[in-house]
Amino acid sequence: MNDLRLNADVAQRCILDSHALPWLPSPSPLVHRRLLARDGGEVARATSVVRYDAGARFDLHTHALGEEILVLEGTLSDESGDYGPGTYIKNPPGSAHAPFSESGCTLFVKLRHLDPQDLERVVIPTRQAQWRQGMVPGLTVLPLSEFGTSHTAMVQWAPGTYFNPHRHYGGEEIFVVEGVFSDEHGDYPQGSWLRSPHLSQHQPFSVEGCQILVKTGHLLDA
Repeated sequence: MNDLRLNADVAQRCILDSHALPWLPSPSPLVHRRLLARDGGEVARATSVVRYDAGARFDLHTHALGEEILVLEGTLSDESGDYGPGTYIKNPPGSAHAPFSESGCTLFVKLRHLDPQDLERVVIPTRQAQWRQGMVPGLTVLPLSEFGTSHTAMVQWAPGTYFNPHRHYGGEEIFVVEGVFSDEHGDYPQGSWLRSPHLSQHQPFSVEGCQILVKTGHLLDA
């Protein structure tokens, strides 16, 4: 893939329906990607939805600036184990693996977004983990990873949950895993990806309930 700048300006708000995007090829013939944001060539700072067909695999490779994965459907595997639906994986900068999927899977993937000093590997099966009470009734939170100003978490919204207006230091990125997430700007169903820049503000809520993956504090480049 040639160098590509797609939604690469983190100072700009961006909202995409991943289901509306085409599946594009990858270096592996059985792996395809829906590109949400990308800055670079085949080695790029990138955010994507990735589909492994049954039997897909990659050769051993190193992630110089790490990767974060949320398994949306199916089972992803590598030499360290098998990761079923709902599993969050953080492979730190400098780590290497050879991922594959025997039966196929769909993933939300972020590449080259980690601090070079963030060297902790994290694997959390979110569907079996102990979630915490959030800041308002109806909200439960599962912290996944944090380093410096950057925080990654899963957040479950019960139907009819409303949050306070707030501002995002370092920005915020959301992928809607289930249900419909909303704020004063619109409604975002399952598969939606939202990126809000440093010091942006909104008042989120969910009428029918939702589950979202949230990353904050990582957009200070703006």
